[in-house]
Amino acid sequence: MQRVPNATFSPQLDARLKELWGTPVNLYRALGNHPGLAAAWTEFANAIRHDSRTPRALRELMILRTAQIARSEYEWAHHLRMARKAGVPEAQIAALALWRESPAFDARERAALALTEGVMACSVSDEVHAEVKRHFSDAEFVELSLTASFYAMVSRMLDAMRVELDPDVREHSPRLG
Repeated sequence: MQRVPNATFSPQLDARLKELWGTPVNLYRALGNHPGLAAAWTEFANAIRHDSRTPRALRELMILRTAQIARSEYEWAHHLRMARKAGVPEAQIAALALWRESPAFDARERAALALTEGVMACSVSDEVHAEVKRHFSDAEFVELSLTASFYAMVSRMLDAMRVELDPDVREHSPRLG
């Protein structure tokens, strides 16, 4: 059972959420219990999603891996749709839990996924950092680190609040991969 009610938004926040995402999903409605933080969260999430240099498909792979590690059905279901829309191949989605052994991933993707796992474990090794830096600039390293870190926070907030999966997503998404 969800631990906080779904909030209504101020007219300004409601307009901004609809501008960015359409109808606000349950995560935003739960966050809406603290309007100031919900507004800040919204802008940060938007920057990560839309003001980034790295390919959206790569970042969606990272987010899906974060969802797998955190066992976040909500994060998985919502970002599975986004990953597909961004062009992530079904073969990569199916092989994501075993990405190290799968030929479906190239060296850049492997570096980003290793970074994701390091961030999730709060232990990014020097070897992982060096491999990421072979493929990405300093700015891209920051961007990918923020992506993994932000979506680690998303899964933790979803868990803390026990946000219920939105009905339209529940009906159209396979279970956590």
